[in-house]
Amino acid sequence: MRLFWEITKTSYQRYLSYRAATIAGLITNFFFGILRAAILIALYGTRKEVAGISLQGAITYAALTQSIIGYLSLFGWVDLMNTVYTGQIANDLLKPMSYFRFWLAQDLGRAGVNFVFRGMIVILGYSLIFDLVWPQSISQWIALTLALILSWLLSFSWRFITNLAAFWTPNAYGISRFFFIFSWFFSGFLMPLRYFPDWVVKLSYLTPFPHMLNTVVEIYLNLVQGPDLIMALLYQLIWIAVLITSGQLILRSGVRRLVILGG
Repeated sequence: MRLFWEITKTSYQRYLSYRAATIAGLITNFFFGILRAAILIALYGTRKEVAGISLQGAITYAALTQSIIGYLSLFGWVDLMNTVYTGQIANDLLKPMSYFRFWLAQDLGRAGVNFVFRGMIVILGYSLIFDLVWPQSISQWIALTLALILSWLLSFSWRFITNLAAFWTPNAYGISRFFFIFSWFFSGFLMPLRYFPDWVVKLSYLTPFPHMLNTVVEIYLNLVQGPDLIMALLYQLIWIAVLITSGQLILRSGVRRLVILGG
């Protein structure tokens, strides 16, 4: 466990050193978030509520989703994929810990930097411009914290699988981009899932994507409570287990066909 945290700490320090990239990402997230909020305000018009979400809640949705883009790496992640193409994976597989946990530790450091220096700053900046919704109870804050941790685990498990496509093709970047764009729609990133027809919502919940983002949003806005809240967290855990298991099976198959310098 100590090795895991040492790798996490090193990863955190490494990403923390990319100050220009962090500031650029922060400004970009904030700017586009303002545009998304303006679109939602225009869409609401004189209506006070749409699909159970108030205008204030919709603006908060825009702030929240923009604030966790970097934390969940919603716009793409190909670090693992690149090590397959460069051959660095040979060293990674020899490390004294599982390949999955090695990358999980690195991603935890990356997520930590993005959560603190992009996520928190973005949503606090929004609060200076708009009147946002905030969790109203300790239990809601606890549920939100759990949902955020589980959403990161779920996001990483999914990204881990998409990066493993590099074992079967000399250029898997297109595959990765396709699945990331696919996830934006079904996760509720482009628009809250409640705005879509029921058949779209039901279809989306056949995938892990709503549990990465939409669950966090609905818990934050207090749209799910009681048994529904418990079930939302439970579904996150189930999908994490499914994706981790699937990732291990795919990794095992990929490593068997991996060839590095003729080995």
